[in-house]
Amino acid sequence: MPRRKRNAGSSSDGTEDSDFSADHEHTDRIETYGRTRRNTRLTRASLRLSQSSQDSSPVQTSPAEVVTFSARRVTRSRSLQQGPPVTPKKYPLRQSRSSGSDTEQHVEDLKRAADQDESLPRTPTGNAPSSESDIDVSSPNASHDDSLAKELSLKDSGSDLSHRPKRRRFHESYNFNMKCPTPGCNSQGHLTGKHERHFSISGCPLFHNLSVDECKTRASSRDKQVEERTLSHRQDENRHDTRHQEKLQGQVAEGSNMIKTIVFGRYELDTWYHSPYPEEYARLGRLYMCEFCLKYMKSQTILRRHMAKCVWKHPPGDEIYRKGNISVFEVDGKKNKIYCQNLCLLAKLFLDHKTLYYDVEPFLFYVMTEADNTGCHLVGYFSKEKNSFLNYNVSCILTMPQYMRQGYGKMLIDFSYLLSKVEEKVGSPERPLSDLGLISYRSYWKEVLLRYLNQFQGTEISIKEISQETAVNPVDIVSTLQSLQMLKYWKGKHLVLKRQDLIDDWKAKETKRGSSKTIEPTALKWTPPKGT
Repeated sequence: MPRRKRNAGSSSDGTEDSDFSADHEHTDRIETYGRTRRNTRLTRASLRLSQSSQDSSPVQTSPAEVVTFSARRVTRSRSLQQGPPVTPKKYPLRQSRSSGSDTEQHVEDLKRAADQDESLPRTPTGNAPSSESDIDVSSPNASHDDSLAKELSLKDSGSDLSHRPKRRRFHESYNFNMKCPTPGCNSQGHLTGKHERHFSISGCPLFHNLSVDECKTRASSRDKQVEERTLSHRQDENRHDTRHQEKLQGQVAEGSNMIKTIVFGRYELDTWYHSPYPEEYARLGRLYMCEFCLKYMKSQTILRRHMAKCVWKHPPGDEIYRKGNISVFEVDGKKNKIYCQNLCLLAKLFLDHKTLYYDVEPFLFYVMTEADNTGCHLVGYFSKEKNSFLNYNVSCILTMPQYMRQGYGKMLIDFSYLLSKVEEKVGSPERPLSDLGLISYRSYWKEVLLRYLNQFQGTEISIKEISQETAVNPVDIVSTLQSLQMLKYWKGKHLVLKRQDLIDDWKAKETKRGSSKTIEPTALKWTPPKGT
């Protein structure tokens, strides 16, 4: 049978209909791309405006823009689903003048995503870029945005600096017509000698009965004195550092085993220097001592057992002085050799210049104690030779660290001079003195001299008379007067100046201190040993 001709509008196999639908889809796709390019240009313009005004004022997004943005996202997603694949393309991003950390970070993230993603690169607003959008980035509107950002930044900087006061220059604030109010003064010079002019009475040389040259001379002399004091202070510090290094070297040379702490009664004391204890005890680093018999032990258990058996509650020897709870015992080194040796070893832990440890027979030891219901606790001691060729009344003196700065050191010194008065001799401590010993003796000699001058009523005074009454060596008296600036040489004679200000200060200290830490001569019950 002959076949019938198909009409142009027939759609039996759907070929013509499919062609018509394909043409219709192609037209829709072109329209979609056109809308996408227009949306992209609008989005990039809004991005430039937001970046240029970021520092000046924050931009708030209106609900209409949010709806538009969501519509653009939907359009882009549809276009991606329907459109053919487009090769990824990198496009330059123009940065605004505002260098905010958030904007820079956002741009860097977008660049990184565009490099890594194989799909269409997204703009900061989420739209797909196009060639027209790339061309639009370098459009003339960019220069307009830059100028707008510059104007906003200038306005902001001007508003920030408007509150600052105008700085006045020196010639505007300084009055060159100022003059000294002192009559007859030309405002030249200064009382300190360091300035060429002055404008007040406090700096006027004429008001203080001085000339300009005298002020400069005094200033130069003061500067020299300051330099000399600084130089001497530095020399003392260097000498002290050298001595300290020598001490450390001596300690290392004597042995690396050094006792760090001792347990003495209810106190734990840190040691200062090396003491030649037996090596088996020194290597332990800590010793335990009985505070009554001064025996040293290795452990707390041994000390506890010893304290349960020890019958000593005070030092051996004769009690020659008692006032209140303060007592002094005289201990003969020949009769109580072990006790005196232990006392010397204990003293060497806190004294630097002590060299006597075991040869204790030629010495007498005077031990001061403080009594309570448990016994007589060691406060300090001093030793003296039985037969001293140079009339030394003290060979070694020590105050225990737990009783320092409480007045016991001066009590020991005063007691040694009290014994010299009973012996009718003039005494002096054996040299060299330690640092703390020299300070204590200087302070004691000063108090003795001020007390004597306060009670002295005559017009002529003799160093020999002071020495005989106080039992202080004349050399020590002269050195103390010189340190107090009370000894002057005038017209071939030595004069002793009675400085009332020092005497008043001493009276005030004596009144504040009281009489609890003083030696009472009537409380001494002692006769000099034979052969002295």
